[in-house]
Amino acid sequence: QVQLVESGGGLVQAGGSLRLSCAASGRTFSNYAMGWFRQAPGKEREFVARISPSGSIKSYVDSVKGRFTISRDNAKNTVYLQMNSLKPEDTAVYSCASDRIQMRSRVVVTTYEYASWGQGTQVTVSS
Repeated sequence: QVQLVESGGGLVQAGGSLRLSCAASGRTFSNYAMGWFRQAPGKEREFVARISPSGSIKSYVDSVKGRFTISRDNAKNTVYLQMNSLKPEDTAVYSCASDRIQMRSRVVVTTYEYASWGQGTQVTVSS
């Protein structure tokens, strides 16, 4: 089992930027793809971005393409989400998650495919 701890959330004006971090411990971080999800009040949790174990393959939901960038540092067991040009509709609790299966290159976006979750960090974008 892996433990995940997110940080970096906060309150920002529309057009601003935030960088989220997710620190992992408990198993071989570099063997697992990592994902970022978000959940807004009254809505279901949705996929935001995913990065392959090596970091070479990145996937995004259409609504954040060109604004968000996912990256990872396997030496530091950390995955990041750089969020630029933030919009009020980006307001949500953001959580990182670890893939259920090691070394999976196929992109999966459903919560079922992720075995471990952080506690989440709140991102609020004011208009």
